[in-house]
Amino acid sequence: MAEPVLEMTAITKRFPGVTALDGVDLTLHAGEVHALMGENGAGKSTLMKILGGVYRKDEGRMLLRGQEIELNGPRHAMDIGIAVVHQELMLCNNLTVAENLFLPDTAHRMPLSAFGWKALYARAQALFDDLGIPLDPRATTADLTIARRQMVEIARTISRDIRILVLDEPTSSLSEEDTAFLFLLVDRLRSKGVSIVFISHRLKEVFQIADRLTVLRDGKKVGTYKSSDLTQESLVTLMVGRNVDLGQRVTGTVGDRLLEVQGLTRRGAFADVSFQVRAGEIVGLAGLVGAGRTEVARAIVGADPVDAGQILVAGKPAQIRSPADATRNGVALVPEDRKRDGLVLEATVANNASMVIMRALQRFGLVRKRELTEVVRDYVKQLNVRTPSLDQEVQYLSGGNQQKVVIAKWLAVKPKVLILDEPTRGIDVGAKAEIYAIMRRLAQEGHAILMISSELPEILALSNRVLVMAEGRLVGELVGDAATEERIMALCHLPHLTTAG
Repeated sequence: MAEPVLEMTAITKRFPGVTALDGVDLTLHAGEVHALMGENGAGKSTLMKILGGVYRKDEGRMLLRGQEIELNGPRHAMDIGIAVVHQELMLCNNLTVAENLFLPDTAHRMPLSAFGWKALYARAQALFDDLGIPLDPRATTADLTIARRQMVEIARTISRDIRILVLDEPTSSLSEEDTAFLFLLVDRLRSKGVSIVFISHRLKEVFQIADRLTVLRDGKKVGTYKSSDLTQESLVTLMVGRNVDLGQRVTGTVGDRLLEVQGLTRRGAFADVSFQVRAGEIVGLAGLVGAGRTEVARAIVGADPVDAGQILVAGKPAQIRSPADATRNGVALVPEDRKRDGLVLEATVANNASMVIMRALQRFGLVRKRELTEVVRDYVKQLNVRTPSLDQEVQYLSGGNQQKVVIAKWLAVKPKVLILDEPTRGIDVGAKAEIYAIMRRLAQEGHAILMISSELPEILALSNRVLVMAEGRLVGELVGDAATEERIMALCHLPHLTTAG
């Protein structure tokens, strides 16, 4: 095998009270996709921040093409060909695609006017043609899908002659279709000799794209493996150090209809949506990004208005015009974006978990703090939220524990119906297994669960029934073993096929 492009040897990084990395090795070869795997807190982000120049290592060596390097910041890393594309995209949405592409150049070297608009757009188009990206350089970035914005971010990085590219959770907000497009771009970069570090909690994607995998656990390297030598099950065991149940369908008696949606319509978002969810079952809602799944969920809980249709809870018509109305009717939504819509990050675990029930625990305008603390502590214990105390700020918890705090907040109001929108987005495999167990337990206790997910293996593993949306309409329902990835994807494209016919 050719000489490595990068060698990180015995990398150690300490923070007050914790050793984040303990003698970790990582080797990259030209043109390979190398997956970096591990639970949240395993050390993946710390290692990549050292590679990207954000952190300085305490011990160890880094060799780039055989030469030892010491990075003096992200700009230095970029200048020598190392770049990180973070999960949170860093684009100016009010600018055009071409302006975003070359903004770092114009900011540090010369005014934008010096390029000339025609030359700027031509330069952007040439880059897109080279990478096979179907984008208009003149388009406003805000008008692009998340997947296309991701392409702009990657293209901007590649335009600066990057030889090592780190992709941190690049598919967390993408549909299966958009992910396939991203992987075509990764293959193009690989063919050009770019070395790619790929971080993802989606195991299926890792085996689809990665040549090799390095697994970290508790800040230490477990090992490096060819992806062909592992299975999803063996990889999970390496990551968490134990066997993990990644989900199974709920069994048992299905009860009464707890949620019925009849002809629900919101112009421009979805039309004539009708379905039901019964006590004791988990119903999956699948579809491509933009199909209208989240919009339906928001309408059910009154976050967005509807133009037509009816919602029934436990067989009775429910007037739901706000989330507060939904709560009173026994319907709760765990939102897609927990940091933006589900949590106050600077607030404590106790304050976040009690946010919705606080009014119910007031007496003469005063909060019954002891009772509130008991309620919160009970749900934190039930959901196994790992936190030093109830006074810990939520922003310092892992993604999985943040998600469990959001779930605790809504379970505290004792809902009949719980809607979970992308419940495991951006959380590690161990936390996923715990969220799955919580969902199964809630269903077995008689709750009606509606789950929206872009991960088809997740939908198929947990759902008693799968509803499929496409272009704002409900286009099919698959029950039990009749639900397969192929059938779901065929239904996702049904409106296109019908139109074409």
